[in-house]
Amino acid sequence: MSIEKLHQIFLQFPTVCTDTRKINKSCIFFALKGDNFNGNEYADEALRKGASHAIVDEKKYAVSNRVILVDDVLKTLQKLATYHRNYCAAKVIGLTGSNGKTTTKELIYAVLSEKYKTIATSGNLNNHIGVPLTLLSIKEDTEIAIVEMGANHLKEIEFLCSISQPDFGYITNFGKAHLEGFGGVEGVIKGKSELYDYLMEHNRSIFLNADDPIQFNKLGAYIKKYGYTQHKKDFYKIEFLEASPYVSIQVEGKTIQSQLIGEYNFTNCCAAILMGKYFNVPLESIIKAIETYLPQNNRSQLIEKNGIEIILDAYNANPSSMKVALENFSGLNGGPKIAFLGDMFELGGTAPSEHQNITDLSAKLNLDKVFLIGENFYETQTSFTKFKNYKDFESNFSSVELPSRGKILIKGSRGMALERLLDLL
Repeated sequence: MSIEKLHQIFLQFPTVCTDTRKINKSCIFFALKGDNFNGNEYADEALRKGASHAIVDEKKYAVSNRVILVDDVLKTLQKLATYHRNYCAAKVIGLTGSNGKTTTKELIYAVLSEKYKTIATSGNLNNHIGVPLTLLSIKEDTEIAIVEMGANHLKEIEFLCSISQPDFGYITNFGKAHLEGFGGVEGVIKGKSELYDYLMEHNRSIFLNADDPIQFNKLGAYIKKYGYTQHKKDFYKIEFLEASPYVSIQVEGKTIQSQLIGEYNFTNCCAAILMGKYFNVPLESIIKAIETYLPQNNRSQLIEKNGIEIILDAYNANPSSMKVALENFSGLNGGPKIAFLGDMFELGGTAPSEHQNITDLSAKLNLDKVFLIGENFYETQTSFTKFKNYKDFESNFSSVELPSRGKILIKGSRGMALERLLDLL
């Protein structure tokens, strides 16, 4: 079946599902394959649960006229997404970077939704499957679609751009994330910059942090760029006021008081403000959107328990985000400061040195106690209390002395799931 004909079916049943546990009535089930499963085997179950059609790529499962046989289910999903993206009139904003992608995406969504019918990537569905699913969530009346793109190796952003074909793009930053896949920081810069490469090749617009020398120099004399700055001329000026603990910003003589912790969230807010201005969202609406946005899903959440302020930043971690989180935490006023740090993943051969660097940094900062959790931190040379894994930490938690007041930082990679600490605390 051609993509055009499949798209006609999709317009009649405009919901896509890839998991039979989450079947929506009259959705189209795409029988994707993984290392440990074959979606083709669940096509019949999907239909019985209410799916309108099932897309399979193994002939023996094409047993009814509601089952559509294709050469490759994943490629068909991706091609359908691109076709639908071009069928709809929505402008697509591509978003990538090492840190802050999801928070930035949510802030941009909050701002642009003040004026436009906007959709954005759900959660962190930002890979070769998630990006197509986001594109297929665009409705015919959608005006702007914000598509988050993640990557852990070269050419991945390039491929996701070929699917999403963004009209605009923004890179949050270049940090020490996924070093194992990218082969080092230079690989990270090259890989994330594939978004810029696509936009420049197709003469499309770029948003940037003009104070980031990597971004500024990378774009050079490219004309269709729109940046924010604290220092340069010829770009939109946004000033950082403070983060004690919440980020305060000044723009056009007005103060914006966010509910985001840490100076590192300043640029995330700036991106949303810049895009709001570009798309002619009234400044009052931009301010409202930033000020009312509340972080969720373990990202820089401020929680109070038993008189102690807890900064829960356990959604993910890499050396760059860990460094800025610790430095910000160290600068906060009020009571003893205790940090619980979990291992950072996907660092390859640099893991020992990067964990030692974070340990050494922590020793120099204004912190009262630091507890290290995970195999990599366990191998560091330090006087801090260390635990080989979370189970070891949990078993010995009774020996951890906590103050009756003060502040706690919880930071670690997703695989460490340090939000479990909340129950212990």
